[in-house]
Amino acid sequence: MALLEIKSLSVSIDHKAILNDLSLHLNAGEILAVAGESGSGKTMTALAVAGLLPLRSKLAGEIVFDGHKLNQLNDRQMCQLRGRDIGMVFQEPMTALNPAMPIGKQVAETVRIHRKVSRTVAMKLARETLDRVGLPAQQFSLDRYPHNLSGGQRQRVAIAIAIAMKPKLLIADEPTTALDVTTQADILVLFKQLVREDNVALILVTHDLAVVAETADRVVVMKDGEIVDQGDVLSVFRNSAQAYTKTLMQNSVHVPQRKNARGTGKQLSGESPVLEVRNVIRDYYGARRLFGERQITRAVNDVSLQIAANENVGLVGESGCGKSTLLRTILGLDQPQAGQVRVFGQPFPTNNKAEMRKLRRQLQVVFQDPYGTFDPRWRVSELISENFHLLDTPLSVAESRKKVDEILEQVGMRASDADQYPHEFSGGQRQRIAIARALITGPTIIALDEAVSALDVSIRAQILDLLADLSDRLGVSYLFVTHDLSMVRSITDRVLVMQNGRIVEQGMTSEVFSNPQHAYTAGLLAAVPNMGRALSRREEGQIIQTNDDARIEVRREP
Repeated sequence: MALLEIKSLSVSIDHKAILNDLSLHLNAGEILAVAGESGSGKTMTALAVAGLLPLRSKLAGEIVFDGHKLNQLNDRQMCQLRGRDIGMVFQEPMTALNPAMPIGKQVAETVRIHRKVSRTVAMKLARETLDRVGLPAQQFSLDRYPHNLSGGQRQRVAIAIAIAMKPKLLIADEPTTALDVTTQADILVLFKQLVREDNVALILVTHDLAVVAETADRVVVMKDGEIVDQGDVLSVFRNSAQAYTKTLMQNSVHVPQRKNARGTGKQLSGESPVLEVRNVIRDYYGARRLFGERQITRAVNDVSLQIAANENVGLVGESGCGKSTLLRTILGLDQPQAGQVRVFGQPFPTNNKAEMRKLRRQLQVVFQDPYGTFDPRWRVSELISENFHLLDTPLSVAESRKKVDEILEQVGMRASDADQYPHEFSGGQRQRIAIARALITGPTIIALDEAVSALDVSIRAQILDLLADLSDRLGVSYLFVTHDLSMVRSITDRVLVMQNGRIVEQGMTSEVFSNPQHAYTAGLLAAVPNMGRALSRREEGQIIQTNDDARIEVRREP
């Protein structure tokens, strides 16, 4: 009998259908991936199982877990199951963790809620659980706070809270989306170990099909609140008859076409760079000690780089390697302790206000979360036209609106969208608006800080196509700051690899990816989930299934 069985599940909110007639099952010791685009109903399915649907939700059908009909239980009964028998790991651990509570106490809290044990016993179990998820006592004391940890470490704490009671079912909702490739690989290995050692059933909600191919036993593909495809991973990804599944797979390996792309060997070759970074050093100073000097952390250590006109350059590395600090320094948001940034040969930033406005027009940025950079009270026209303050001559209202309408159409939006608010658009549409805002001043260089890492595969493909098209038509140069190596491989001419504040390898993207010279680069590339490689292993029998319900163990290359 299946540990979890969902029968004809439908969910509506304020009479709007969200899920429609879903049926699926999950066995103990099995990993089920729920894949699909944003808005497909993946997360809502997970929340329905956990009994965490939003207010005004109406549920029909059955959710049977370990003999319990979950949709017939009251809040008190569900609270007894959650944490004890059902654990949940959310996408963003910093919002799931209590910033004012030490990590040991947060793990112990789950234990004390579900077991009548002393604080000492609960803290001992918390220590054992944190050790188990890769946060050993010698490095991570129980009294550390979430803000003292990296993103991957915080996610491990969230996993420790979820597994402290050794639940029978673990639900992970996009648990690796914001993590770099090596941390993502570590987290996925940890999940597979938990499934193997505790016979846990795992629901993995994700839009990354490569992660599905390397991790899951079976996959459910969702679209518009319905299941359009399901089965074991190999049969679905190799032999699916569903057009939607095939489209998702094509988009996951999509390579945008660039007419003016620089080929191998077409580097600067004597031409003046549009952006130049010369021997930049950026330090952070800790709190002053009672006796002695402040602790100094060198985030960027003697970094130099150049970007030519119409060139796409990728800057990659793990979390904490210094790439975001370098970007802030390039944008003039941080002042370096040594070195210089130059835009069109001019020092940047500069004390000359007129010259600074001119240079700022040429260097724009698109951030990872456009919604977080928009004022929700402003219409799109106001958000985009805000950058007109960089122009030497003010525009009339009519001229401003005409330029906004034109730039919206250039990025694939409608002129009428200028009168709407940010919350009225999807994530992909908001990213298009952010790109329009960056383009409105006619820049030569656009820096993109994880601009597509949180988007589903179809929207990601559209945005990359848009960026490639704009590069061809407008001659824009891009600096992609990202941990997404598959994106860098598909759209950049050159790549720079950063570790511990230094550039340890750089070169033409195709050459670096095919023949990395530095061990760190090779490690990053080995950690990238690869759908084709994983499916080939399954076909070759390197990934073995002992029976129809067996767990598939993916053996990652060293």
